[in-house]
Amino acid sequence: MKKIFLLTILFFFNLGFSQEIALLKYNGGGDWYANPTALPNLIKFCNSNINTRIKNKVATVAPGSPDIFSYPFIHMTGHGNVIFNAQEIENLRNYLSSGGFLHIDDNYGMDKYIRSEIKKLFPNNELVELPSTHSIFQKPFSFPSGLPKIHEHEAKRPQAFGIFLNNKLVLLYTFECDLGDGWEDYEVHNDPKEVRDKALKMGANIINYTFQN
Repeated sequence: MKKIFLLTILFFFNLGFSQEIALLKYNGGGDWYANPTALPNLIKFCNSNINTRIKNKVATVAPGSPDIFSYPFIHMTGHGNVIFNAQEIENLRNYLSSGGFLHIDDNYGMDKYIRSEIKKLFPNNELVELPSTHSIFQKPFSFPSGLPKIHEHEAKRPQAFGIFLNNKLVLLYTFECDLGDGWEDYEVHNDPKEVRDKALKMGANIINYTFQN
């Protein structure tokens, strides 16, 4: 029933109906609320540039809540610890298996925690690096080298990892990139316009992939 409900939401979104996206409020002590201006700015950019009709309001949803099935796209970020309990794992797994999409953006410091939680979600599925040829880097904006670098932390290259179910990307983990920082208001990080543009365009590609696949 939940699968049918979520697929119905995706169907109506693709017909042009407005929809909400959500931010994941997780446990463990990490700052799930980081980058408060990021998603509103991404929504504005997408609605203006790729013809989406996403509501300006960003919902907040817990991983164990049945409400997650109301949102085709859920974003997760932070700098610290993440813990999913058994009920949250089951709920998230059902959500992703039913057509939902989770984007996890490491805001620096999340990596050593989130990888073990992803493994709990899908113990039999490898977290694999996406090649630069994956469609998420191709449209509507071209990123021939793959995930762009937005903020420098440890001089590592940016990487995009994914979990695939039935050959479809359902979970995207962006590492050493900090897309969310690039989506924030200019005054927060004072990033140059070209850097913010890259971040927003890559974010638009993620949104586009979510609703077109």
